[in-house]
Amino acid sequence: MNAPPCPESTVLTDAAITLRPWRSEDAAAMYEAVRESMASLTAWLPWCHAEYGLADAQARMQACREGWAQGELFAFAVLDSDGRLQGSAGLSQINRVHRSANAGYWLRASAQGRGWAPRALAQVARFGFEQLALIRIEVVAEPGNLASRRTAERAGARFETIARNKIWSRDRAADAAVYSLVPGDLLLP
Repeated sequence: MNAPPCPESTVLTDAAITLRPWRSEDAAAMYEAVRESMASLTAWLPWCHAEYGLADAQARMQACREGWAQGELFAFAVLDSDGRLQGSAGLSQINRVHRSANAGYWLRASAQGRGWAPRALAQVARFGFEQLALIRIEVVAEPGNLASRRTAERAGARFETIARNKIWSRDRAADAAVYSLVPGDLLLP
């Protein structure tokens, strides 16, 4: 795998959105976006809970900076054309031996349905293939998370299986739909 690029100089952009690494000053905007989106996020993202506070967002900013420095987490803020925070997308669970990673994404409630999530997924996948020399990126979602599954498909990911006990979620083992992206799969710019 390639050495991780410098976060300060990494910006991913297309005609609709811009992705850049999280900054400490993004904590308040993240907190606001998460609070706005509780109804759509809490069912699928265990870190999103009723008590989610500004301190949680600040801790996430710190974890993102540390993860980037260690080459273990490449998390991006998703911004609209006005520079307003709309969500997050990134790569985690980096497997250096097999040159693979897991992709994750979410958008604030008011940004959903605009086609930005597949664009964000395509951008982070392209980053993984081109900058990190990955050969496979997985999207893993609970089977009932139809929005996440549609996002994966719209970005060009291929459905592979429903894997039994694939993830640990809310203190229990859960099945998961597994999608994969390889460099030739990307459908979006």
